Amino acid sequence: MVGESRANREDVLAVEEPLEIRVAGAPLAITMRTPGHDFELAAGFLISEGIISRGDDLFSVRYCAGESADEGNTYNVLDIVLAPGVPLPDSNTQRNFFMTSSCGLCGKASIDAVRTRSAYAVDQDDAVVAEDLLITLPGRLREGQEVFDRTGGLHAAALFDAESGRMLVLREDVGRHNAVDKVVGWALLERRLPLSGTVLMVSGRASFELVQKASMAGIPVLAAVSAPSSLAIDLARDVGLTVVGFLRGSSMVVYSESRRIVAAQKAVV
Repeated sequence: MVGESRANREDVLAVEEPLEIRVAGAPLAITMRTPGHDFELAAGFLISEGIISRGDDLFSVRYCAGESADEGNTYNVLDIVLAPGVPLPDSNTQRNFFMTSSCGLCGKASIDAVRTRSAYAVDQDDAVVAEDLLITLPGRLREGQEVFDRTGGLHAAALFDAESGRMLVLREDVGRHNAVDKVVGWALLERRLPLSGTVLMVSGRASFELVQKASMAGIPVLAAVSAPSSLAIDLARDVGLTVVGFLRGSSMVVYSESRRIVAAQKAVV
């Protein structure tokens, strides 16, 4: 409006760059991500795709030379070597398109390729989470978002112990699926899979891809501050995974496997 003053100032933006993931030198996928914890991201991606299922399946991860003019390292290309005896991904797994920061399933060749079977039986996990502990998780997730505080443009995912509420790890990224892959990759590199007795808390909605990633890592509870999708709940009910949506303040909606959410027990955080 006329008469209003304007001021110029610098702003801090979230970084988004491509990361090419190769296995044994062969391109597998390119994802748009926030640089940082790239080895975790790649490891978590392989778990999500069902290419590996435990730490012993991974032999090495290293940066390769990128496409800079001097053929130097751009830190945007990773090559993964699988352990001896672990099958290489078949050609149907390869992504022919970029995965954007908002889509973790882009490039799948068919609907059948979307659903990946987990090595872990989540439905048999008898973990329970007290309601009074659960309602603290969104605030604790937000408190841990250091990069979000500077940019306002990142998603976050954090893993909590279901019984004590102790935060095990938190990761941020422009893509919510990448943030979850970084959490899962951390667990793989730390030899913690399957993630029995844990809660995965995410800053956005509970989409199909996030339910699948939780299932592939053996996580029994997925909680989100926003809504789930119908396909996400179909998958959650199929594999026996608990999904909690609209976790805000003291309220929540439990969409599947409500047996794991128990009355307030003054849980220790």
